[in-house]
Amino acid sequence: DAGSSVEEMEFNWDEYLEDTGATAAPHGSFKHVDTSLQNGFAPGMKLEVAVKSDQNTYWVATIITTCGQLLLLRYDGYGEDRKADFWCDIMTADLHPIGWCEQNKKILKVPEGIKDKIPDQEEFLQQVLKGACSAPANLLEGLHRGKNPLDLIAPGSRLELQNIRDSLEAWIVNVVENVGGRLKLRYEGLEDSDKFDQWIFYLDPFLHQVGWAAQHGYSLQPPLAIRSLKSEADWQEILKKVKEEEEESSVPTDLFKDKPVIGVHAFSEGMKLEAVDPMAPFVISPATVLKVYNEKYFMIEIDDLRPERTTSQSYICHVNSAGIFPVQWSLKNGLHLSPPPGYPGQDFDWADYLKQCGAEAAPQSCFPSLISDHGFKENMKLEAVNPVDPEEVCIATVTKLKDSYLWLQLEGSKKPVPDCIVSVESMNIFPVGWCETNGYQLRPPRKAIVNKQKKIAVVQPEKQILSSRTVHDGLKNQELNSSDSVVINGKYCCPKIYFNHRCFSGPYLNKGRIAELPQSVGPGNCVLVLKEVLTLLINAAYKPSRVLRELQLDEEAAWHGHGETLKAKYKGKSYRATVEVVRTADRVSDFCRKTCIKLECCPNLFGPQMVLDKCSENCSVLTKTKYTHYYGKRKNKRIGRPPGGHSNLEVAMKKPNKRRKRRKHFFVHKKKRSSTSVDNTPAGSPQGSGGEEEDDQDESELSHSLAQDREKRKRKLRTFSFSDDENKPPSPKDIKMEVAEKLQLDSNPLEWSVADVVRFLKSTDCAPLARIFLDQEIDGQALLLLTLPTVQECMDLKLGPAIKLCHHIERVKLAFYQQFAN
Repeated sequence: DAGSSVEEMEFNWDEYLEDTGATAAPHGSFKHVDTSLQNGFAPGMKLEVAVKSDQNTYWVATIITTCGQLLLLRYDGYGEDRKADFWCDIMTADLHPIGWCEQNKKILKVPEGIKDKIPDQEEFLQQVLKGACSAPANLLEGLHRGKNPLDLIAPGSRLELQNIRDSLEAWIVNVVENVGGRLKLRYEGLEDSDKFDQWIFYLDPFLHQVGWAAQHGYSLQPPLAIRSLKSEADWQEILKKVKEEEEESSVPTDLFKDKPVIGVHAFSEGMKLEAVDPMAPFVISPATVLKVYNEKYFMIEIDDLRPERTTSQSYICHVNSAGIFPVQWSLKNGLHLSPPPGYPGQDFDWADYLKQCGAEAAPQSCFPSLISDHGFKENMKLEAVNPVDPEEVCIATVTKLKDSYLWLQLEGSKKPVPDCIVSVESMNIFPVGWCETNGYQLRPPRKAIVNKQKKIAVVQPEKQILSSRTVHDGLKNQELNSSDSVVINGKYCCPKIYFNHRCFSGPYLNKGRIAELPQSVGPGNCVLVLKEVLTLLINAAYKPSRVLRELQLDEEAAWHGHGETLKAKYKGKSYRATVEVVRTADRVSDFCRKTCIKLECCPNLFGPQMVLDKCSENCSVLTKTKYTHYYGKRKNKRIGRPPGGHSNLEVAMKKPNKRRKRRKHFFVHKKKRSSTSVDNTPAGSPQGSGGEEEDDQDESELSHSLAQDREKRKRKLRTFSFSDDENKPPSPKDIKMEVAEKLQLDSNPLEWSVADVVRFLKSTDCAPLARIFLDQEIDGQALLLLTLPTVQECMDLKLGPAIKLCHHIERVKLAFYQQFAN
């Protein structure tokens, strides 16, 4: 290895983001990627579904959410009740568009579970189907049934591509490769040459289905760049062949229904503006409207004043084209405008230039309004196409933001390029993980050159690769149980996850920070989307480290998902823990609900379902105390800790400019708590505001608190009273303490509630430990059974605090025997 000069190791986005201290651009900012994952079905659409209990009858169902070829359905009549929701595989289930039963003489019959709710079937159907949107028939029947529309663009498919040099012309292109909607296209007639291949996203406004040119009055001509390669007779023969094979190579028309609509422009020939050349988007330059073709298209030319120039940088634009700006836009945004080549002097002045050219500036009204709510921020990471070499998709960093434009620094490109200027709506930028999800090579960052005499071994944790898996062979019925592992098209496709800001945020999460979260994340790779969701939640907590602790995977717990390392920063410390994330779409809804309940917030706070006006859990009418009574963790009435023993929560002090392997770590044990359940059946007791309690208090803070309480005990006699605005259970009246430590009780400890025990502890110098008693639901009977070994083992207390606590427990026991034992 003496001749090796570069470290070769597998690129890992998680490691890279941690090493650079950067964050990934949110998935929701890439709308073209979002659209590419849609399957043609949408929440709210209705269809007719065979009833499981009686396959000869059907009933109307509504789509709740979609994921690949899976639909989550609910029979109409269940209202907001999700208990009967079920997953269907479009390929195997008996699904039909609205009206199919009537046309085919099939029976529509109310399912048994809701028969009593629908006394008049005909009247009910009239109400629910009035103005309803039926699921598309072509997606439920025929050759395209169950297929993601994007997958219908297969290698060999034909499309028409408008000429970027003359928009009134188009030519047929063949799909060579389809990478997540990014198409490698080759001109028809050049089957043996890749010299003129182009990479274009399928939603590009210049790309159309075969037949588009003829329908809209455009000529079908090969571009000038390739026209001389064949005779006119050859090109006509190629056209004839395409028309003969049109049916077998055509792409469905509705695939392009989500393409941006091109509006009417107001530009005139000779107008001046500022523009970015899409072929070299590195600078902003003065430009001229060279030609207006029609109300939709016009040609822009980058200004060049050199008399000896032989070529021009010109391209076709429309009103929504990116990279065109009004005169003075650069100046107003503090950006450099590159003077035209051949311009005299260094300081470019638009007023002088317009006068010199005898031209007018294009008015502001000609330009589209810029987008401000896009989610991108400086230093965010993403994946972006290299404009110089479109085969390359590189790691990109946002170095600058102006209105709806990004300046991207590309890392790892074969040839270094300046910062690229792209629109936030560009179809050449993608979220972190897009290449991995679609099996495309991402250009990794350049590694540092190492000494030829030394070979540095870099050891990384083994990375679990998401391999393709097929739908379970046994899934022939209409329903998919939540335990079934289903993968669509070899991809772990997660539906869009909504943050329902109006829902109850619970004790751990800061309501203000929750309100600042994006409306949704995804869809996309299950692991990546859910990891992003959990990271956003951790960062929105009162104490990120505490939420990370709640989410972490116990070492001995059953592991059914995918372990992911998540990070949190709190009070200058960095915490890491392994968190279980589900890998398949059918488990996403349940995962989100269980995670919400684990964090004691509304089960609808985030998940695949959007809460519009009113939450089905009615969380808005519950106070924090009442809410955690119903949705807090269910606890066994015993002191203990969850299986798994020690926490895997790791806290590391970050040291800049150090290799990861040299960092020093120390571990923090998770508080020992009673075993929990994600069941949301009303159980347990009020939890209080966990987000505002100091649960990671260190020993010095604890000692300080105990010292203060000891000062309070110096008084000879004291009557204690407490108030709790949210919960006022019966309490022992006027617990009296004397300096001699003799305790006089006004009520029998055997009858104390958990709240009574907590109130008693708060009257002692062990007040900071009251939270443990509340969490573990220790009432009076349990209190009288506690001993020093039990307290030490089950409450995870050191000897000093444990002895102090047991001293007060013994005082209660003594008072009990003296006052109430007989």
